[in-house]
Amino acid sequence: MKAAAVLLMASLSSGQTTAGKPKPAPLAAKSYKELKYKPLKEIRMPEIVSFTMANGMKVYLLENHELPLVRGSARVRVGNVHDPADKTGLSDVFGQVMRTGGTKSRTGDQLNELLEGIAASVESNVGETSGSVSFNTLSEHTGTVLEIFKDVLTEPEFRQDKIDVVKTQMRGLISRRNDQAGAVASREFERLLYGPATPWGRQMEYETLERIERQDLIHYHQRYYFPGNMILSLHGDFVTSTMREKLQKLFADWAVKQPPVPPLPPVTHQAAPGVYLAEKKDVNQTFFQIGHLGGMLKDKDYPALEVMADILGGAGFTSRLVKKVRSEMGLVYAVGAHWAAQYAHPGMFFVSGSTKSASTVETIRVIREEIERLRTTEVTEEELQVAKESTLNSFVFNFDSPAKILARLVNDEYHGYPKDFIFQYQKAVAAVTRADVLRVAKESLKPGNFVILAVGKPEDFGAPLTALNLPVNKVDLTIPEPKAAMAKMDAGTLARGRQILQSIQTAAGGADKLAALKDYAHTADVTILAGGGMKVKQDVRMVPPVIRLDQQLPFGKLSIYYDGKGGGWMAGPQGTAGLPPQAARQAQDELFRLHVTLWLSDRDPERTVNAAEPNVVEISDKQGNRIRLTLDEKTNLPAKAQYRGAGTAGMEVLYDDWKEAGGLRLPHKMKLLQGGKPAAELLVLEYKLNSGLKAEELAQKP
Repeated sequence: MKAAAVLLMASLSSGQTTAGKPKPAPLAAKSYKELKYKPLKEIRMPEIVSFTMANGMKVYLLENHELPLVRGSARVRVGNVHDPADKTGLSDVFGQVMRTGGTKSRTGDQLNELLEGIAASVESNVGETSGSVSFNTLSEHTGTVLEIFKDVLTEPEFRQDKIDVVKTQMRGLISRRNDQAGAVASREFERLLYGPATPWGRQMEYETLERIERQDLIHYHQRYYFPGNMILSLHGDFVTSTMREKLQKLFADWAVKQPPVPPLPPVTHQAAPGVYLAEKKDVNQTFFQIGHLGGMLKDKDYPALEVMADILGGAGFTSRLVKKVRSEMGLVYAVGAHWAAQYAHPGMFFVSGSTKSASTVETIRVIREEIERLRTTEVTEEELQVAKESTLNSFVFNFDSPAKILARLVNDEYHGYPKDFIFQYQKAVAAVTRADVLRVAKESLKPGNFVILAVGKPEDFGAPLTALNLPVNKVDLTIPEPKAAMAKMDAGTLARGRQILQSIQTAAGGADKLAALKDYAHTADVTILAGGGMKVKQDVRMVPPVIRLDQQLPFGKLSIYYDGKGGGWMAGPQGTAGLPPQAARQAQDELFRLHVTLWLSDRDPERTVNAAEPNVVEISDKQGNRIRLTLDEKTNLPAKAQYRGAGTAGMEVLYDDWKEAGGLRLPHKMKLLQGGKPAAELLVLEYKLNSGLKAEELAQKP
């Protein structure tokens, strides 16, 4: 009986009668337009205690016992816009090594082990206009983590090995920065608007990264990290009065003072209006950005501009651009409009997205038409209300927890905004009218100043960009290689360099045999030492200047073909595509360094052979390649080669196990070091020289 009663109650609660017939639920609304929503919750300010310590540090404390956690952050008045132009990237390196380099009492690895053992974290970072050191811990470990936090903040050690690691990672980022077309569009559009040579538009290059040294990080910390230049905020499971006493005691001995940090540099660049093309041959769609500089959050019209941007291209499906160019015309994969205001410098207005390559010009044209329509005709009442509700809804979700409210208050304090700024903004959005939207669109959107950037393959565009009746400019995506210091050069060193190289030729089997080489191939087992030791089967074949590399990797076969003229292809598990410019450059570098041709550099008018030291020859060419060979004094064969490859850290190849192959003495074992640390080992299984290999064979795709 009890089970039957349970089943009966379940059937009644699910809307079914005892006869098993469904009982339809009444419809509350026939259309989404009839849906009713509860009023937005009022934002309530939590009780936040603020004070300034004797050393000048401003502190905010928010007590909250919902979870046994404590989180804190020191907001520092710094930023990468303060980096010296010749050391752009200093802030990025500093922001990482401040934590990974450890403190005077513990290495970064020791900190990792200690923090992981108590499920806590301490992190550091520097962005465009501010830096931070933050922590997160269970409340029971607050004392221990605060001590570590204070040490990282006040006594970072910047150990050289961690600087080397970060710089290697940064070189990798530079080398890959053109891989993703969408990221290229965002980066280059911002550089066009702010000016590539200004603090707001500069980017880190290999050369600027190389100039950054440990002493630069030490000076950076001394200049910017002092109590009067930061705001400390904590929230979580603590008693405010106790935490206040604890912080005052903890930081009592940190009384460092420095002159006030200079204000942010002004934005003065005037971008030239027009169309800009960044060619990227390996994509089948176009990524675009359209717009100009915008304003700041404190501008009186910012709320109306936010509503305007939402009507034009908000995240939902009701915005004009989404309905027009995506839903109705099917031109784009994604599109959005943003009035991206900033706290302390002009932000940007932009429309961004991606479209089919063939629709590039048509998409840009329609977007410009929609912007012009927004500037000339009032929006509908429905558009206005949907945009205001969307803006206010997203606003509320940014303040749905005490921690978020605290973060916003610190942000406003940091930038000198009034404490009630968030409420002023909320009221202003609610008061925006259709007339306001039309007025700010007319005043603030200036199509005549638009910078229009397209990243894609122009051969696939349905119409040339000149069809937009605007000047078209090329964006140079070239990644400049670092300029390595060259050895002293004069008639004597050049003569000595040729002598050293000729001694290598003789030891290897003779210059005539090297010159008679028509084709070359080798098969090798390669062990990549990073990440536990990955095994790779490698086949290299060359008919100068054509080269092909086939590698059997754990996840499949990868083939790279370079035609010797700047082109080629790559084939892998994901298919075949054109050879990216960076990969083509790497293929050129490999051709330059291939020993059997490198040893004949004295016969190449494009190359310079110079003695760097008594037993060291430096070989360079007009494309910027450079390599140093150090001879084994007993054999006159190279003991090692040193070069800088594709932006990586200094590379070094150690040669061993020289044996005869095809009439030449060639190395059968090689060890590759990167930044002085072992990176890979190569064991040559077989060489094939003058085997009759043809260039056409190398061009055959898998």
